[in-house]
This record gives sequence, structure tokens and C-alpha cells, in this order.
Amino acid sequence: MTDTIPTRLEEIRAELAGLAVAAGRPADAVQLVAVSKTKPVEAVLEALGAGQRCFGENRVQEAMAKFPDLRGAFPDLTLHLIGPLQTNKLKEALETFDVIESVDRPKLAEAMAQAYAKGPVRTKALLIQVNTGEEPQKAGIPPREADDFIRDCVERLKLPIAGLMCIPPVDDEPSLHFALLHSIARRHGLATLSMGMSADYALAVQQGATHVRIGSAIFGARPPLSA
Repeated sequence: MTDTIPTRLEEIRAELAGLAVAAGRPADAVQLVAVSKTKPVEAVLEALGAGQRCFGENRVQEAMAKFPDLRGAFPDLTLHLIGPLQTNKLKEALETFDVIESVDRPKLAEAMAQAYAKGPVRTKALLIQVNTGEEPQKAGIPPREADDFIRDCVERLKLPIAGLMCIPPVDDEPSLHFALLHSIARRHGLATLSMGMSADYALAVQQGATHVRIGSAIFGARPPLSA
């Protein structure tokens, strides 16, 4: 089999279905979010041609440049923001993304509540990012603050919180972080768990992931930044 974006997608979809069944879940329990950040429109078109409809981008501006024309041709395309969101980009983000996975601090949540109150937006679902490793350089609400933050977002701010997202520390055992995220979500009755990337998605599915964010295993490694 040739090594192309369509063949990689086919292999990953089959693997995800098998992992889900092995974990006692339906074969279609896990949605693949194809992380297309830094990748050209041509690569996204290859994935769309292979039936992929859910994509993840890190930057609002990049998504705004890449996806409006693609949406015209593929109206069932859905787009997730998986990178940090600054409040000065919030209006554009809410007009561009179907799902924002990086609600990570009270200030952003407050601004989102104000934006939703003003009128219709494209974004119908939000995920709270939990910094399960409590890494100072990484976005996300610390686990010890997560319960109060989730309750505030849901009960007071009335935000459409669908679930949680995490990015485990590179050198840690990811299963521990996935289990922690799952336990927090379960306490709050949140069904969506976005966890697992190219290196660890098999473990994430075992721990209950509903969405896995896979980029390099589909599109190939991103080129190194030039000096």
C-alpha cells in the first residue's frame, strides 16, 4: 500500500475502531480530529477527498485563511480550535470554529459568556482544557481548580461546555493523565474527552477518549523551523 494521506487515514480509522471495540465500546465511539496546523490547503483537500471532515487548527488566523473556501465545497466540515486562545481573537474564533477545545481560564470564560449573550455564533461546543501535569509553561486550568471552574462555566456563565481536553507532559506516563481527565469529566457528567495525539492515542482510547487529535501520523512531520 502506498504511503499517502488517504492510506494513512484509512489505517488510523481502522485502528481506532479496533481499539474502541477492544475497550468494550462501539466501533465508532472515537472521532478523529485531523490536525492540519501548518499544513497547506492541498493536504487538507487530500484528507477531505478521503472522507475526513473533522479538522483541528492551533491558530485562529491560519484557520481563517485556510478554511472559508473549503467550507463552501464541503459544508459538513467541522473545525476545532485546539491551541491557546487570546481574548483579542475571541470574536474571530467564535465565527470560525465549530468547537473550541481550549477554554482554560476565568477571564476567557467571562469574555465568552458576554459574546454568547450578544448573539448567534458558529461555536456550538466548548471544551475546558485541564493542565493535568500542572506545567507552568502550558495552558489549562490546574486539576485542583477544575471542579469549581467547570461549575462556574456551566451554572453561572451558561456556556455550552461539552467536555474536557488535556495534553499530558511529554515525559510522563500519559495513561495517568487520561485517567485523571476522565475522572473529572465523570464527576460533572461531561461526555466529551479530547485526549490522545499521534504518539499516545491508543492509550487514550483505552481510557475513554471520544476525540483524538492526530496530525503527524496523517500529514507527516512538520518541517523544523528555519534558523
